[in-house]
Amino acid sequence: MKTDLIVALDVESLKKAKDIVGKLYPAVKYFKVGSQLFTACGPEIVQFIGKSGGKVFLDLKFHDIPNTVRHVVAAGTALSAVFETTMGSPEIPAPAGNSARYPVFMMTVHAVGGQEMMRWAAEAARERAAQLKIEKPKIVAVTVLTSAKASDNTQETVLTLAREAQISGLDGVVCSVHEAAAVRKACGENFIIVTPGIRLPDGDAGDQKRVATPALAAAAGSNYLVVGRPILEAPDLLAAAKKILGAL
Repeated sequence: MKTDLIVALDVESLKKAKDIVGKLYPAVKYFKVGSQLFTACGPEIVQFIGKSGGKVFLDLKFHDIPNTVRHVVAAGTALSAVFETTMGSPEIPAPAGNSARYPVFMMTVHAVGGQEMMRWAAEAARERAAQLKIEKPKIVAVTVLTSAKASDNTQETVLTLAREAQISGLDGVVCSVHEAAAVRKACGENFIIVTPGIRLPDGDAGDQKRVATPALAAAAGSNYLVVGRPILEAPDLLAAAKKILGAL
């Protein structure tokens, strides 16, 4: 099973994010845009990554009533590298041909939003992608944040949420390495596992509680490793990214 690296663009400005993408692409092809960066500069960073050739993991952790989540997932699916006529709207068809590209390949919702919310999210992505005649972005559910300390029932909680996500038609979950092997066993080989909290053996855990090395995450069955500070705070970003890629 292949394990890919997603670099988390957890920075406060468009300029800084562009600089990081410029230094890392094409060695790194996947970039996470979370709430910090998206709040600061909105879809412009998604456009930039798409025009650069990269793909976006839109990690906004949607959690709302099912109807609202349906609309935001449809809008996320339609985020295009070319916005002249669409402006990212789920209601207006995108330009035909090669003038529109869709860099968002994966999005998050919160699993605690419930099965109905997750089901509507899955349906929205599928329907909007069919409208646009593009590949459907993967929708994965956030289970228990890696900043939370492990407890006696953490693994069972994650497994319960993973099963609910799978029943609801989602493509996978976000969980720590410590639950990844159990999720893989319970949900099968085609279920996507996204793992944050990745640190090199000599790295500082920071505010993360349930962490592991890239090699351990790959061995546990993770498909994507989300790495931020170990790369962003390194003196040489590209060297740090290549070190993690080498560990896979």
